[in-house]
Amino acid sequence: MSTSVPEAGQSDAKSQNDLQAWVGRHEVVEDEAAAVLVRRVAALLDRDPSPYVSGAVVPENWHVAFFTPLAVQSQIGPDGHPRRGDFLPPVRLPRRMFAGRRLRFVAPIRVGAALRRTSTVTAITPKRGRSGEMVFVTVEHAITSDGTLAVIEEQDIVYREEATAGSKPANGDAAAEELPEPTDREAFAPDPTMLFRYSAITFNAHRIHYDTPYTQGEEGYPNLVVNGGLTALRLGELAKRNLPGGRLGRLTLRNVRPFFLGRKAELRSRWEPDGRLSLWSVDERGRVLTQGEAFSEPGSPA
Repeated sequence: MSTSVPEAGQSDAKSQNDLQAWVGRHEVVEDEAAAVLVRRVAALLDRDPSPYVSGAVVPENWHVAFFTPLAVQSQIGPDGHPRRGDFLPPVRLPRRMFAGRRLRFVAPIRVGAALRRTSTVTAITPKRGRSGEMVFVTVEHAITSDGTLAVIEEQDIVYREEATAGSKPANGDAAAEELPEPTDREAFAPDPTMLFRYSAITFNAHRIHYDTPYTQGEEGYPNLVVNGGLTALRLGELAKRNLPGGRLGRLTLRNVRPFFLGRKAELRSRWEPDGRLSLWSVDERGRVLTQGEAFSEPGSPA
């Protein structure tokens, strides 16, 4: 059987229109705030896991251990992600990464609580940048704990073109940036064990975080990519160290450029005159990897 192939422009337009049908699609999944999962996050952060027993409050931003992807093995794609076209739209661009997230921590989650997450595709936005064609997909997750709304999280997922021979990550040669002096800072130099443990906790099989030949040969990166979620987790801990009462009410983060294994970074925070706690991660050359802000109260949507 033969099929006709439309002109490139027609194909792109049809593809984009088809993708828009996914806006508004939602799914509901359930989980449990199991003690073992919370203790694994504590261990990853070099904290004593023993206090996290039934009824204990799960620290804000540790919900990454819940609702991990459960696609059966036969449904895993060549990049390690679940195949697309069920909940997430079937974007044809092969490379997928997190671009940013906005979180509101409305009420505490307690160890042992019954959890429910309602996820909705809220936007699909094609763009073209220096690295070529991209599609941004925004998903909102609303998490309840024993029936009470606990966390609202918006995630921006970016799909990008296939890497070409000799290609370099976007902004890879950018110069150091002029940044204000932080009020708090700490070193951040993940090793392979830390990447493995974070991927294990989140059941993340994306190969750029553990498969060096794939990462270099197929994705065009110089080394394994440090999980953006791992950096977000550590920046959240830095924010709690500085916010009143250690309470994280709102967290907004945007990934600016990838961070690679074997390089050193620094996590920074700074109190701004308007009351915001600014956050950054910067590499050894002073270039911003991640930037955002945090507040002690949930406030309005980030």
